[in-house]
Amino acid sequence: MDKDNKDDFTFAKLSDLKLLVTFRISQLEGTRHPRSLTELLDKPELRFQGVQSSTLSDLYITCQLVADNKPLTIPFRTAFKAFKNNYTWNEWITLPMRYCDLPLSSQITFTVWDIAGPRAAIPVGGSTFRLFGKKWTLRRGKHRLLLWPGQEADGSMESATPSKLGVRDEMGRLEKLVKKYERGDLQKSDWLDAMAFRKMEEIHAAETEKSENLFLYIDLPRFDFPVIFSEPEAANLPSISTPGPSISHTPAAPSMASMATDTHLWSVVDPEIARDNPVEDKHRRLVRSHRSSPYDRELKPNAKIRDELGGILNYAPSQALNSEEKDLIWKFRFYLTRDKRGLTKFLKSVTWRDPSEVKQAVEELLPQWTEIDTDDALELLGPGTVDSRVRAFAVKQLSRADDDELLLYLLQLVQALKFESAASDQRSTRSTTSAISYDDSGLSDFLIARGVKNLVLGNRLYWYLMVEVALEDRVMAKMYGRVVYKFMKDMEAENGKEHRDLMGRQGLLIDTLAKRAKDIRTSKDPRPKKIDKLRALISDSKNGLATMAPLPLPLNACIEVTGINPDKSSVFKSSLFPLLLYFQCSDGSEYPVIFKDGDDIRQDQLVIQLFTLMDRLLRKENLDLKLSPYDVLATGALQGMVQYIPSKTIAAIVSENGTVLNYLRANNPDEGSVGTYGVEPSVIDTFVRSCAGYCVVTYLLGVGDRHLDNLLLAPDGHFFHVDFGYILGRDPKPFPPAVKVCKEMVDGMGGAQSTHYARFKSFCFTAFTILRKSANLILNLVALMVDANIPDIKHRDVHEQIQEKFRLDLTEEEAIKHFEALLNETSYFTVVLDRIHDLAQYWRS
Repeated sequence: MDKDNKDDFTFAKLSDLKLLVTFRISQLEGTRHPRSLTELLDKPELRFQGVQSSTLSDLYITCQLVADNKPLTIPFRTAFKAFKNNYTWNEWITLPMRYCDLPLSSQITFTVWDIAGPRAAIPVGGSTFRLFGKKWTLRRGKHRLLLWPGQEADGSMESATPSKLGVRDEMGRLEKLVKKYERGDLQKSDWLDAMAFRKMEEIHAAETEKSENLFLYIDLPRFDFPVIFSEPEAANLPSISTPGPSISHTPAAPSMASMATDTHLWSVVDPEIARDNPVEDKHRRLVRSHRSSPYDRELKPNAKIRDELGGILNYAPSQALNSEEKDLIWKFRFYLTRDKRGLTKFLKSVTWRDPSEVKQAVEELLPQWTEIDTDDALELLGPGTVDSRVRAFAVKQLSRADDDELLLYLLQLVQALKFESAASDQRSTRSTTSAISYDDSGLSDFLIARGVKNLVLGNRLYWYLMVEVALEDRVMAKMYGRVVYKFMKDMEAENGKEHRDLMGRQGLLIDTLAKRAKDIRTSKDPRPKKIDKLRALISDSKNGLATMAPLPLPLNACIEVTGINPDKSSVFKSSLFPLLLYFQCSDGSEYPVIFKDGDDIRQDQLVIQLFTLMDRLLRKENLDLKLSPYDVLATGALQGMVQYIPSKTIAAIVSENGTVLNYLRANNPDEGSVGTYGVEPSVIDTFVRSCAGYCVVTYLLGVGDRHLDNLLLAPDGHFFHVDFGYILGRDPKPFPPAVKVCKEMVDGMGGAQSTHYARFKSFCFTAFTILRKSANLILNLVALMVDANIPDIKHRDVHEQIQEKFRLDLTEEEAIKHFEALLNETSYFTVVLDRIHDLAQYWRS
């Protein structure tokens, strides 16, 4: 801190001091007299006490932090020390308590102990020291504590062993002056000071000689400013719920832990809380005077302000703007209309309770704004946007996207319907004078219109809506029901009754499969019998499963199926016994599907959707990392379909083939290959690329619980992950590595020293760099899922979890170095031995 700034401050607040309480025990002053001969004759055991020895006895000190007659820490004890000429410890003690957490009544008790015989100690004297002075300031510097002979420090509020007495001796007077001198309150003069301190040493020696008292000297930290006791601000306390009952009749004294977590104990009813602050409003109106708007239209920022605005526009979607930033954005609002990144920040700067500001923002500026990107349009459809005209603007921007792109965001757009005005009828609580519009934004009509025109898109839309119709929240379920009704009506009007009937037939197929899957899962039969039962059910013509009229598959409507092959169908080993069904397609091919019952696969559906999006973003930049984002569709809260890709787990490959390379060599041999270990070069290339791709995408989404049973490898070299029960940093195992690269993957590339591993790293860095450019799109897509009942997103700060992975605070070069450091952490060649053990433990299932 430079000198100019330093002079601006006169004190510091205790609530800002996050350091641990620290002090130094210096020395003990005063004369200790041995017991007289008569006392020793009366009590012979006294001769074993330390004070009787010819040398200085082995004293030690205990100290403890107390407040309101209760201990705040356990007692701390000085280390053993052999004293020669005087009792000097010079030992720093750090207590496990931060200054900001100290109550005003905090005291430290000091007790000096001596030997009283075998395994026994006796108090030489005790003293209770108050940490805060009369003016609520934290004490600092050197202090002399009076020891009360033969007593242990009591630490009570009205202490019988206070560290100071009203009576002042000459030494006490001089020490007070020394403190003033150290603070800079007394003028310094080197030659005079040297004489004064010499004289003081003489007085000190004389005083000690004649005084019967014992004094303990301690040193407290000297901060630059006086530290004033202050409670933490309300924002720093545990989150406070809406005003609850008053605490006039609380039960018996709650524990500290319950006080921290029970928000009702801290509830304070503030009748003014909902009202606007007239001072702030007046300030804002002066800053944003609408009378200056003709001037504002022509206002252009200078270079410095342009950089400031650029910095604000680069903020992540979750970052809140402070009042100065909002005022700056408002000031240059007309200038910003040509910047597509500016709209979301501008809308955050509008005071939505001010009708004139809302009118100018929505009616004048919004129509002038340049076209915005998809990521910003998605942000505007989130729960933070209330005005339907702004939401309609976002829908209009989305209408530019083609069907393939829209399919990528469809899952989130269906969730965004929950934030529409029509979703929750709050009109009764809305102010009639408000300038905000609560009309329909047209999002549902837009989705229906596009779904009716493109049957693949429409098929997905139908199933996304059907999952929401089955919600426990009946108000939301009813709203989604109205959207499904309109969709089916429009579908019939546009494409005829047969298309509507196809949806109905899909529903029947899913119901039949769900019922059969549940019967097989809950039956006590062994697995072979379950498989026989499944094949018999499919073969039975009454069930209409072996053959059916051509039907678009719910999982992927591009595929038309005509039945299920009973002979190939099977039941998996896992605890929920999912079904493996081989669907026959109209073109004669087969399409294997896993049907799950009793398993919520909505989280897997989201992860795969984001993988698909990331794959699209990488391909756009001409980087094909051979990802295999297989199709996943939740058809209910606890059921769904997953595309089956014929492959083997890494665990099975290692147990059957020894290594990944042996497996690839067995399936794709190439005797003449150079540098690809007898494996076809294209297969090794696919393996390296797919490992790099999954390494980056699983890192960004914080996929956890990885083991060799949920890493799969297809015979053609496609490596991929399955089972996403833990995402966004959650992991049931200790010490999870940030980047998931196991030893078997590295060995499959030929080891960490091979050229293939170097290519793998290069692919990782390029992919990470490309995806960082689309960080806001990924953040906004995940944020729209907050109310989608997905376990790892519910009640968690999703933005924070994903944002820290992208490290948007770093330059591109720094970000690559950061990712390389994470990769090296998982390298078995660079990490220390105990980390290797942690990693080996992690990859076990």
